Amino acid sequence: MLVRMDLTVAADAFATHLEQVRRLSPATVRAYRADLRDLSASVGGVSLRDVDLEALRDWLWRATQRGDARATLARRAAAARSFFAWAKDEELIGVDPALRLIAPKRGRTLPAVASKDGMRELLDTKARIAADGDTADLRDHAILELLYGSGMRVSELCGLDVDDLDLDRCTARVLGKGSKERVVPFGRPAGAAVGAYLTRGRPALLERATSATPAVFLGVRGGRMGPRAVYALVADALGPIIGADAVGPHALRHSAATHLLDGGADLRAVQEILGHASLGTTQIYTHVSSERLTATYRLAHPRA
Repeated sequence: MLVRMDLTVAADAFATHLEQVRRLSPATVRAYRADLRDLSASVGGVSLRDVDLEALRDWLWRATQRGDARATLARRAAAARSFFAWAKDEELIGVDPALRLIAPKRGRTLPAVASKDGMRELLDTKARIAADGDTADLRDHAILELLYGSGMRVSELCGLDVDDLDLDRCTARVLGKGSKERVVPFGRPAGAAVGAYLTRGRPALLERATSATPAVFLGVRGGRMGPRAVYALVADALGPIIGADAVGPHALRHSAATHLLDGGADLRAVQEILGHASLGTTQIYTHVSSERLTATYRLAHPRA
């Protein structure tokens, strides 16, 4: 027998399922929860069983009229399909209305990538400033070196504790999407920058904290540094190099992946370093790895 349930209540139960059973990232859970709340507002708070395909299509149409991006529409359609498939499995509905729901295909844009020379100049400049600078300069240099040197996500960087770092081996243990743990390598320059920060910068910032914290990177008040602060730091440093209006920590991740491929790294090795679940996600970097493509052509083609 089907259980009659309010759409909002069902959406909250689904979000709990995503978090506790499927163990999706908090950001994904928040996005899906927001999408389903928007759906509930669109259909007028009706029962879950009263939502049909036309209501779902009307919901997406309204989103297009608001000017929502194609990526947002695609995610909302995916949230609806996943939600109603779950509801069908839980016997909350008899028929899945989202089976034939189609959203515009996401346009895949190439990521913004800094040049190797640009990154070298930036990091060399930051190193000189950090050598004679204050605690914040030491920290900022270490953050930029580590993000570029490891290709880790900003959430992974902010979640680092001191015990997660092995400066002798130049590795860091990070917690990625889906609570999956992996160990990522980084270069000697990043290791030196992080070591200098831990020795001369972090203790001074820790003195400002109201309580002890194991976090590696600390804000001005001594607490764990958040993604927004890191985003502002990277955007300020990297924007002039890439020439984009809004670039953040992910641009350093893109740059690291592209430069690894340019240097001859195996695609699957890069997948492991980045923590991608699918090799297809990593393959986008092959499209921006022009230096490697050109070098291969010159070596292989008889008329190059």
